[in-house]
Amino acid sequence: MTSMTAAPQMTPRSAAYETGRASHSGRADRFWRELGYLLAGLPIGIAAFVVAVTGVAVGAASFAVVLGLPVLAGALAAARFFARGERARVAAVTGRPVPEPRYRKAAGSGLGRMLSALKDPQSWRDLGHMLVAFPLRVVSFSLALTWTLGAVGELLYITWSWALPRDGGEGGLLDLMFGISSRAADIGFHTGIGVVLALTAVPVLHGLTALQTGTARALLTNPASSYSR
Repeated sequence: MTSMTAAPQMTPRSAAYETGRASHSGRADRFWRELGYLLAGLPIGIAAFVVAVTGVAVGAASFAVVLGLPVLAGALAAARFFARGERARVAAVTGRPVPEPRYRKAAGSGLGRMLSALKDPQSWRDLGHMLVAFPLRVVSFSLALTWTLGAVGELLYITWSWALPRDGGEGGLLDLMFGISSRAADIGFHTGIGVVLALTAVPVLHGLTALQTGTARALLTNPASSYSR
């Protein structure tokens, strides 16, 4: 005689719980992806900005004596390299692929090939992104770091506020702003700031990420373009 055990049926309550847990996990994953994207953007942006400014400045200054031609061509090649990396970062943080643009194929050899490379509009757009994205990355890095660390620091204010100097009978920020010297009020004030920062961290980071990824998609993609070969 064979006994069969029926598979347990998921109740509506358990199904809703699993759905909510999956949604929460997805939001947490997106938060950490966006935070990593914004923080990593600053060192990448510094390197890209230095390469772009140096390449354009040196190349333009010495273009008349031909020496600037390989410098400008090298700057555009570096721009394409940085653009490829940024398209991969945007795809990773947004979960949506970034179309690969069509570049003009360099023709000829030697100086002729370098001149041909300078005629590629998309390479110049890539170079423009290296310059435009830098201030966005600086601001985004600063805000993302301030918002997240500020939220943690303010929420834990009660654990470290004792170490703050209280010279002259000052009771902290609340005392300086409103003349309230209550220790409990000071802790409550800072904890409230931490709560506000924590509750707004997700939309703030999402908005900063959308600004950067939108700029990248606008400058680093041109799937509809076609160049003469």
